[in-house]
Amino acid sequence: MATAHPHDGQPPARPSQASQQRSDAAWMARALALAERGRGHTSPNPMVGAVLVRDGKVIGEGWHQAPGQPHAEAVALAAAAAAARGATLYVTLEPCAHTGRTPPCADAVASAGVARVVAALVDPDPRVAGAGFRRLHAAGVELSVGDSADAAAEQNAAYLVHRRLGRPRITCKAAASLDGKVTAADGSSQWITGPAARADAHRLRAESDAVAVGSGTALTDDPGLTARPPNIEVIRPPLRVLVDTSGRVPATARLFSPEAPTLVATTGRASAGAREAWVRAGAEVLILPAGPHGVDLVTLVRALGERGVLELMVEGGPTLQASLWAAGLVDRLVWYLAPIVLGGAATPGLVPGVVAPTLAAARQLQIAVVRPVGPDLRVIAYPKPVAHAPGRAAAGDRPVPASASRTL
Repeated sequence: MATAHPHDGQPPARPSQASQQRSDAAWMARALALAERGRGHTSPNPMVGAVLVRDGKVIGEGWHQAPGQPHAEAVALAAAAAAARGATLYVTLEPCAHTGRTPPCADAVASAGVARVVAALVDPDPRVAGAGFRRLHAAGVELSVGDSADAAAEQNAAYLVHRRLGRPRITCKAAASLDGKVTAADGSSQWITGPAARADAHRLRAESDAVAVGSGTALTDDPGLTARPPNIEVIRPPLRVLVDTSGRVPATARLFSPEAPTLVATTGRASAGAREAWVRAGAEVLILPAGPHGVDLVTLVRALGERGVLELMVEGGPTLQASLWAAGLVDRLVWYLAPIVLGGAATPGLVPGVVAPTLAAARQLQIAVVRPVGPDLRVIAYPKPVAHAPGRAAAGDRPVPASASRTL
């Protein structure tokens, strides 16, 4: 008696639910690993990986490599060709449903005859936001949404913040002694941490769209803020953002070197001469309203979001970071702690100016990672959400503007 092939008119035998879940998790892990290859290269688009599987074997896979390049789903479909019919697509983000630089992926998936789509996340971009899934459902494609959602959300955290709030994810990075001091009593701060921690910080810079520094740190340390991670090619240097309320930093500072673009965020308090000198040095000058502590930071981060900045790393100084903290604009903390003790009541700590009058009033953190980096420790923590008055959003929160939507 002849045995029918699973795709010769008879549906294949359905695996058990537990077996299907294990299989889905394994293939989604592969898709997430592919998406990771795009880190530092895809902004303002998300990192996306896709794997096409048929009869337990990969028939096509890919990842989004850069804006304007084919999306992960399109790469996988091209590799699979006609074999995509009846296959399962594992993808880390909802397939897009509109025409940008590339055609809608949802339509391409349906046209290729893919039988099932397993996706980790709904894409919050206003032009997608479930529309891709609706198109697939209308075409008769079986859908499973939410597999490995936490891992996918962590991978694309900056993209998700940007699309939901219209501003970058803001990471405050700092190096300190084990007792939390960022400078010695004489004001010196280079180098508190060792070479391995500094190399790791350069990797974070390279993965960011912009790196910000306040005028005090710019004057004290004269940083270049270029990304020089070892063994990593930097395709696009991050935008350097100088926050200088009154025009204190001269245009001869290393921040204005030609290795990377520079934007100066200032106010009307900066003299015309200072602004003109910055422009002559090649910088873009953005004049913003003044806030309680200088440049209005809510307006600044919104302006960066409209420029397509998904990831903003704030390197200093403590005053700028404390102002962001006070404005409710800190999404992630990356602190490198050196095995030294500096002491001194007058020397600044990691967030001077942020004072909790009682333990009950202290801002709570969720510590995600504590890892040795050379002789130092790297701590990654996330501020826990705080309650807001009914009907009010956190400072700087608003839907993404249409001009900043996913560039395809």
